[in-house]
Amino acid sequence: MTEQKVGPLRFRIDFSQPLYEQILDQVRSAIAKGEIGLGEKMPSVRELAQELRMNPNTVMRAYMELERDGLTEKRRGQGTYVTASADRVRSFRAQLAERYIDSFLAQMESLGLNWEDVEAYVRRKRGAGEGGESL
Repeated sequence: MTEQKVGPLRFRIDFSQPLYEQILDQVRSAIAKGEIGLGEKMPSVRELAQELRMNPNTVMRAYMELERDGLTEKRRGQGTYVTASADRVRSFRAQLAERYIDSFLAQMESLGLNWEDVEAYVRRKRGAGEGGESL
C-alpha cells in the first residue's frame, strides 16, 4: 500500500479492500481534519480515477456520497468543491466522532468490559503517551 498525492489530497489505497469506501473515508477524514480547505477545488473524477488507477464510476460514486453528506458541492462547468460551510464540516466531524466512539464502546462491551474498565484502560494509555506506564 503506497501513498499517492492527487491535488490537495493524499490517498493510501489497499486494492484488497473496497475502493469506493476507501476514497470516501479518506476524503471525509481530510475534510474533517482540515487537510483540504473550505471551498477548495477537488480533483476531477477523471483525474482522480486516472491517478489512482481505478474505474471513474468508483470515484463518481464516492463523490456523489460526499455531496449527499453536504461536504462537497458541484458547480456547473467548474467541478466539485469542498463546502464553504465551516458549520457543516464541524457538524460532520462531531457525527464522525460519535460514530467512532460508538464503535469503540461496542468493541469494548464485546470484550465484557464495563465503563469503569474502559475508562481505566484509556487513562493508562493516555498516561503511557505522556511518559507513563503502558498497557
